[in-house]
Amino acid sequence: MNTLIEGRVAVVTGGSSGIGFETLRLLLAEGARVAFCGRDAGRLAHAKDALITEFPHGQILARTCDVLDAAQVNDFAREVDAAFGGTDMLINNAGQGFVAHFADTPREAWLHEAQLKLFGVINPVQGFMAQLERSDIASITCVNSLLALQPEEHMIATSAARAALLNMTLTLSKELIEKGIRVNSILLGMVESGQWRRRFEQRSDRSQTWAQWTAEIARKRGIPMQRLGRPEEPARALLFLASPLASFTTGAALDISGGFSRHL
Repeated sequence: MNTLIEGRVAVVTGGSSGIGFETLRLLLAEGARVAFCGRDAGRLAHAKDALITEFPHGQILARTCDVLDAAQVNDFAREVDAAFGGTDMLINNAGQGFVAHFADTPREAWLHEAQLKLFGVINPVQGFMAQLERSDIASITCVNSLLALQPEEHMIATSAARAALLNMTLTLSKELIEKGIRVNSILLGMVESGQWRRRFEQRSDRSQTWAQWTAEIARKRGIPMQRLGRPEEPARALLFLASPLASFTTGAALDISGGFSRHL
């Protein structure tokens, strides 16, 4: 598939594993130059080694960076500019969720979720803005959650923060199009992750395979496709939205939930 990104520069936050890592694989397969960051130096190095092994001729920059630290993000942006001469695509992937009902959600959790979901995007957008303004295919793509439209009682703080992020990205899409920058997001349903793998190892029915165990979860949650998503599936959506294939798309929030969404 020709995504028109050969030689272009993509930055992925939270790229050490899962969706971020699969997105990097797709970008490199299309000939893009990539830079990615994460907080854990060991996982970051392991991910970079894996990518170099698979793409020995790929141009890859990996740096330890906490996206909630604006100074670290700005340093990372300067390194990308020095190494690659700019950025064409920014993919914001860093984030996690807080599981608790309202009565069990402490004040600091509300504040942390809001900070993580919002400033985990605000800091990279501000840090890479000048580079994106120089690009003729500039895009910002954010990994968000279906919780933004379909909140869950047991993740009330995360749901509220996800809704705020969706609102912010939609507003940015209107403001930044004047600068030639498209802004889109994906809304995730339930996707396989290290957390799900750890729960699988602790399952009570040891006779169940991974496929059987996850299919049972999907059926109980009412996912029409009766399985969890695989990391490479949202990664494909991110590649599409970030690339010129989606050149007439901005302000979109693409549902990647296996039909779990109850919203049109």
